[in-house]
Amino acid sequence: MKILVTGGAGFIGSAVIRHLVRDGEAAVVNVDKLTYAATPEALEAAAASPRYAFAKVDICDGPALRRVFAEHRPDAVMHLAAESHVDRSIDDAADFVETNVVGTYRLLETATAWWRELEGRARRDFRFHHISTDEVFGSLGAEGLFSEETPYRPNSPYSASKAASDHFVRAWHHTYGLPVVTSNCSNNYGPYQFPEKLIPLMIISALQGKPLPVYGKGENVRDWLHVEDHARALAAVLMHGRPGETYNIGGNSEQRNIKVVGLICDLVDALRPGAGGESCRRLITFVDDRPGHDLRYAIDASKAARELGWTPQESFASGLRKTVAWYLEHEDWWRGILARRYQGERLGLAKGHKAG
Repeated sequence: MKILVTGGAGFIGSAVIRHLVRDGEAAVVNVDKLTYAATPEALEAAAASPRYAFAKVDICDGPALRRVFAEHRPDAVMHLAAESHVDRSIDDAADFVETNVVGTYRLLETATAWWRELEGRARRDFRFHHISTDEVFGSLGAEGLFSEETPYRPNSPYSASKAASDHFVRAWHHTYGLPVVTSNCSNNYGPYQFPEKLIPLMIISALQGKPLPVYGKGENVRDWLHVEDHARALAAVLMHGRPGETYNIGGNSEQRNIKVVGLICDLVDALRPGAGGESCRRLITFVDDRPGHDLRYAIDASKAARELGWTPQESFASGLRKTVAWYLEHEDWWRGILARRYQGERLGLAKGHKAG
């Protein structure tokens, strides 16, 4: 089986490729334009395999996509390419509309044309797997969980762009018959995550003795999912999901942001004690909240467990400890990013919003 993975040099995409190459028998074609958040280093082991190929292509480039499909003749598509950081979407939504909406349309257009050329078993077994987010559902109150039937209520430019892409995928299935599956995941964490996101930013800042900025009062709740658990889930959705169906993927690990930061501090203190024995918790600093910050996300992943046999293997405690240890062991990787691409600056205050 040959799987075309878009965004395979990204955080989640690289974990998916590592899983497919290491634990499966599939051949993988990684289609990625290598944006600022790409982590080619995460693919070094996979790239050594004869079952791995790479194409530097923007998914908004229809002719280039058609050439990739014609050359590699994929049996399935896993679509992960996306702009993903909410704060960046607040400052400027243009890239999110272009990649997440227009890019998804171009990919659907190309995949549908390719699928129509297939015959017999190849046509019947083809799958287009669209990977999305729980943020399309908006904000939960103190109770309840997102299910596959939860109405969409996106509240950020990022989540609005992902909601639009979800709707396009659904429309392509119902209008043109393209065999699609969709998954909506909770917040991921783990190795090789770009330092703009909460968990790696807190780990790296704590290791450097810098302030740990927590939005508002830190009361926002997220359901945390280790990226390697997510990679296993995505493979299960692709292989065993029913065409036209949606599957929610969550870690069963709801945590308030302030608790997450505190746990990171405790792990950094334990694994790399500071001079004088001072706790990293002293570095926690409360800052202005993100505009339109959703209060709580929580996933009901029972359908994935029931139909696909998938459940997360990592608890939040075990996954977070492994993640902190990984960043301690890979200091050269994140220091290189801080030196060249991102210095930990605050994003998403809407001051740089571009209109027109």
